[in-house]
Amino acid sequence: MSILIAYDGSDDSKAAIAFTGALLKGQSAVVLTVWERLSTVSMRTTIGMMPVADTSAEDEALRQAMKELAEQGAELARQAGLDATPRYEGDSLAVWSAIVDVADEIDATMIVTGTRGLGGVRSLLLGSTSDRVLHHAKRPVLVVPSPDTGS
Repeated sequence: MSILIAYDGSDDSKAAIAFTGALLKGQSAVVLTVWERLSTVSMRTTIGMMPVADTSAEDEALRQAMKELAEQGAELARQAGLDATPRYEGDSLAVWSAIVDVADEIDATMIVTGTRGLGGVRSLLLGSTSDRVLHHAKRPVLVVPSPDTGS
């Protein structure tokens, strides 16, 4: 069994790792962090402006940060009892698509993701990564709800 866990450093993704570790202790897991390139280039092209290229130094710094974030998530997964390895995907067009593609590539038994709890207009405009993964994946998806912040 190989589990793909989406990790972005949020409390929601940490809760997903903790729940997965408690549920499937000892299983193999890939902890995936995805960088979705901002759509400024396509937005500028749409309104008729010339796209401005990102500098390679900024890109490299972001890649390094994403790599470190994936390693942090894998360490949390190991602490939760999973046999975890980090993975980072950069320059993705959409986070949900990268999650589904990597799950297909590694033939994951299951995808695990947290929720972000976006509400109102933000949810309508941005959509839900977990919802899109759920509807596009060809394998089971476990969506772990946000940790209870109430007292």
